[in-house]
Amino acid sequence: MKLKWLTLFTLAFSLGIAGPGLVKVQAASPNGKPAAMAAQDRDDWEQPPQEFRDVQRRGFHEGIEAARRDFDHHRHADADDHDAYRHPHVPREDRDAYRDAFRRGYDRAMAHLTGHGD
Repeated sequence: MKLKWLTLFTLAFSLGIAGPGLVKVQAASPNGKPAAMAAQDRDDWEQPPQEFRDVQRRGFHEGIEAARRDFDHHRHADADDHDAYRHPHVPREDRDAYRDAFRRGYDRAMAHLTGHGD
């Protein structure tokens, strides 16, 4: 039994798949970019527009999360179906801005998740 493990380790070691520091592997995305750069690109779609105020950024992110839940649970894609959209917990004067940002975040996330977006 010990000979079997020693043989496997020796083979793995000689192929460079065992032992720290022998082979440096950098994961890459399908487009050839390193994985860290691909992750940064992937996350860019989640960023709200720079001109958004705090309440709009909150609505945008909550819209993204609502879209993710709908997508993951195979629900009909509709921002209006969410309580956070219909009854946002923001001051009355911020409701329209919140709802607009929520819908923009929701739509952007759905487009991304379904492959129809940027």
